[in-house]
Amino acid sequence: MMKIFITGASSGIGEALAYAYSKRKCIVGLSARRVDLLKGILIRCKKLGGSPFMYKLDVQNPDDCKLAAHSFMLDAGGIDCVIANAGIGGDDNLYSGSSNDINTILNTNLQGVNNILMPFIPKMKEQKKGKLVCISSVAGYIPIPFHGGYAGSKIALRMIFDSWRPTLEKDGIKTICICPGFIDTPIVKGPARKIPMVSPDKAAEKFIHFINKGKRTIIYPWYYRILIFLTKIVPKRLYTFLINKCL
Repeated sequence: MMKIFITGASSGIGEALAYAYSKRKCIVGLSARRVDLLKGILIRCKKLGGSPFMYKLDVQNPDDCKLAAHSFMLDAGGIDCVIANAGIGGDDNLYSGSSNDINTILNTNLQGVNNILMPFIPKMKEQKKGKLVCISSVAGYIPIPFHGGYAGSKIALRMIFDSWRPTLEKDGIKTICICPGFIDTPIVKGPARKIPMVSPDKAAEKFIHFINKGKRTIIYPWYYRILIFLTKIVPKRLYTFLINKCL
């Protein structure tokens, strides 16, 4: 049985991934801050055929991450894939005079990923196999006003994975960076909800396909590649005008 550990499993993409892997009879580590929500998800995972374990986890706390990682590897008997999905969005609050909001976003989306992946790497090196997956975003390619913290964290994730890849591949560890567009999850708020979105269940199935294939960096859905290309060739002033009109 495949052993999969997922952060941010209490809602959205993480929850959908938990169900999709449970249908495949996997051992699934469910982790999130909201244990009350995880309890119901754990029950459904069992009904779907999975073997779930549950861990209360704040990815901003490196000690919690080490404990959860080691507990899961003990409970599951090893590790095959870690999906660093936990993340938050939000406005930078540029005019607030405080860096609290942007720092919280950066700490969760960037340091939180490192906190949860690092404890699994020694075991993967020992067994000469494993997959590290991060959920980045197309926002790492497209500048969005007032969301520099979110976009910056997603750019950094992609660069970290690109930097790790040559070293980790020597030990059979694959690094997979998934960059989704708008998925219909609670993180999408405000005017962005007017944009056509993919359901979490459909996205989860696609993500598992990409993970199984060992893809390195994936932009999903495919048509966001066109949008990214257009942002590179459109004059900056025109891009700024259009994006401000949309938002």
